[in-house]
Amino acid sequence: MRVLITGGAGFIGSHLAEELHNRGDVVSIIDNLSTGRLENIEHLIHSPRLDVAVASILDETVMDRLVSECDIIYHLAAAVGVELIVNKPVEVIQTNILGSEMVLKLAGRYLKKVIVTSTSEIYGKSTKTPFSENDDRVLGPTTKSRWSYSSSKAIDEFLALAYHKEKKLDSIIVRLFNTVGPRQTGQYGMVLPRFVMQALKEEPISVYGDGQQTRCFTYVSDVVDALINLAHQDSAVGQIFNIGNDEPISIIDLAKKVKEMTGSESEIKFVPYDQAYEEGFEDMAVRVPDLTKIKSLIGYDPKVKIHEIVQRVIDYFTVEKLKF
Repeated sequence: MRVLITGGAGFIGSHLAEELHNRGDVVSIIDNLSTGRLENIEHLIHSPRLDVAVASILDETVMDRLVSECDIIYHLAAAVGVELIVNKPVEVIQTNILGSEMVLKLAGRYLKKVIVTSTSEIYGKSTKTPFSENDDRVLGPTTKSRWSYSSSKAIDEFLALAYHKEKKLDSIIVRLFNTVGPRQTGQYGMVLPRFVMQALKEEPISVYGDGQQTRCFTYVSDVVDALINLAHQDSAVGQIFNIGNDEPISIIDLAKKVKEMTGSESEIKFVPYDQAYEEGFEDMAVRVPDLTKIKSLIGYDPKVKIHEIVQRVIDYFTVEKLKF
């Protein structure tokens, strides 16, 4: 099978490319390298079954060729990270909405199955947990740039569902909950790699807010397996699925765990949201997925638990001796 991965040089995309390549697929990647890195796929770069296009998904000429040649599309390219959302809202909105529209338009033109990666941010600041796929969304006002990412990804979902309904396009939507693992950096506000880097450098571990907010962290290999399995389920077409881990941990407890497991002498420092991001920044107190739907369809059961997740991220930054 020939697959196309948008954002394939990114954190999740590179792991997906590696797994599909190892399974014998021919893999095409398009990435503008705004957040992705060629280093993430350098171990595959000379394979005859890997094709890399360094270009924007808004380049219709390049995208038309790639989509016409593939059998299935994994659409991962997006502007991500809270810091990017706050500092470059125009880029976030345009990249997510216009990029997804391009992917879906071309997928519809050639009738290619497409898996659209969305986000747990869709649920906004709803307090009804765990979040199930048909739950209502609760968002703050449009004056808070925090909610532009959630809204842009919601438009992506509406588009994917509309193409399925009107154009008979085989589309599947997945909402990812805090995916972590090797190759992820803390550059755009991702909390676990930031904590690990700070601890290894003996710098203060910066916890935003009061640290009582809880998150569920999912190891990247569990996410990749779920993406591939869903792609081959005909009954998944036209559906939305949460992919995550349903065992929450508070951010302050995560910071303490990182400090303990690294043997760091770093202090844990609380940073107000207004200082970390922008005045009036709003966050979600709880974010836990309901995994009933995906478990029922593909038997999804995340294998890597939080202690091992943290250890693997520590090992990655330690062994690789990355410059951070």
